[in-house]
Amino acid sequence: MSKIFIRERRKIEKGEKKPRLRIVGVSGNDIKLYSKHIRKVELDTIANETGAQIVYLPSHGKGKKDGSR
Repeated sequence: MSKIFIRERRKIEKGEKKPRLRIVGVSGNDIKLYSKHIRKVELDTIANETGAQIVYLPSHGKGKKDGSR
């Protein structure tokens, strides 16, 4: 079974009309995704059609690029 690992983007402005999710990785050989940012509706459709499982990764909060707080 394929898995799609995603997390919410960090730089989101209020009212922004850009995709909210970022693809972090894909496990399995039968899926290739060419988009880095994706909308939830698109992601759900891809997962339903391919039988992939969506794994939501936790965000580490509002820290610096190196991961420190």
